[in-house]
Amino acid sequence: MSNTLLFALGVAIVLITPGPTNTLLAAAGWQRGVRRAAPLAGAELAGYVVSISVWGGFLVHVEHSLSWLPLLVRIASCLYVAYLAVRMWRTSLMVRASSQADIGPRTLFVATLLNPKALLFAGTVFPPAAFAQEADYLAAMSVFSLLLLPIGLAWIAFGAALGSGRLTWISAKGMQRCASLVLAAFSLSLAWSLLP
Repeated sequence: MSNTLLFALGVAIVLITPGPTNTLLAAAGWQRGVRRAAPLAGAELAGYVVSISVWGGFLVHVEHSLSWLPLLVRIASCLYVAYLAVRMWRTSLMVRASSQADIGPRTLFVATLLNPKALLFAGTVFPPAAFAQEADYLAAMSVFSLLLLPIGLAWIAFGAALGSGRLTWISAKGMQRCASLVLAAFSLSLAWSLLP
């Protein structure tokens, strides 16, 4: 396989994996439907582009001098994901219409910006040359973007299918609670990884 295919496969596997951003996309699809939630894939892309670019450039230039910074970012990510889990659980207990606009572009952008997957992308999945040469950066980010958008939309469509009742074996309230539990588990796994 070529390096580009291996890179694309790595990107796709990490993007498909459930995590805070995908959970929020599915919850937004459930709340808003595919058409109204689809622009959130753009917020996800923006969050990843910023975070991956900053992390990648930073790691290339100061890889050895600030070894404590990745730990600080993991702690911040852990706390933010825990906050999202509590918030999502509380909204599932409220007696409101399911169409409430609870997950907006800013929430999704910040969750993606703090998503530890961005550090994984920057530190291991993206080729190091992507952060040293502009042409390699544009090529890698183009492949990343072409994969992220359909995967993000698939998560939104999954949530919308749950919300519309096409997947009758799970309720809307149950989906939101499950999403909250996934976020909580992800936060706990991050916290566990911080232990020596």
